[in-house]
Amino acid sequence: MVDAANMTLPMHWQAQLNALLDRLRDAATPQGAMDAVGQATLAMVGPGLLTINAWHVRTGEIERLWSSDSAAYPVGGKKIKGDTAWTRQLLVRGEVFVGEGDEALAAVFDDIAVIRGLGLNGVVNVPLSRRGAVIGTFNYLADVQAWTADEITALRLLGQLVAPAVVEVIAG
Repeated sequence: MVDAANMTLPMHWQAQLNALLDRLRDAATPQGAMDAVGQATLAMVGPGLLTINAWHVRTGEIERLWSSDSAAYPVGGKKIKGDTAWTRQLLVRGEVFVGEGDEALAAVFDDIAVIRGLGLNGVVNVPLSRRGAVIGTFNYLADVQAWTADEITALRLLGQLVAPAVVEVIAG
């Protein structure tokens, strides 16, 4: 758990978060909120691939709502997620998944060839929840050897800031 009272953010994160909060205040649509969070994520954590997804538990589908690389991962794309350790951790228990290295990613992603082709070898999957139930995921992949605690914390925070937009899209 992050102790917000004692949390020290890197200076460039403070500026990015303040700008993001202003953009979220002014976002007129869920797409505007996702655009704001997406841009802030790339600015704060660095180059990578971000996707924001809805989780449809009844059908077992993940549906892509936003992507920083629409050529490789277009909005509207869907994947069926079966019963795996990753699914139980992220989508059932609502726990963050951190994967580092090609082997870790290959063990959980069936699209590993695309991920490798983009030069990515690390992932942080953040569950987006509402009222105790997972309603989506915030997935960030990058070329990293190991994720830092600050990066994971930032991704968790950014994911929660976009969760209301995902709820709004799901509600129609």
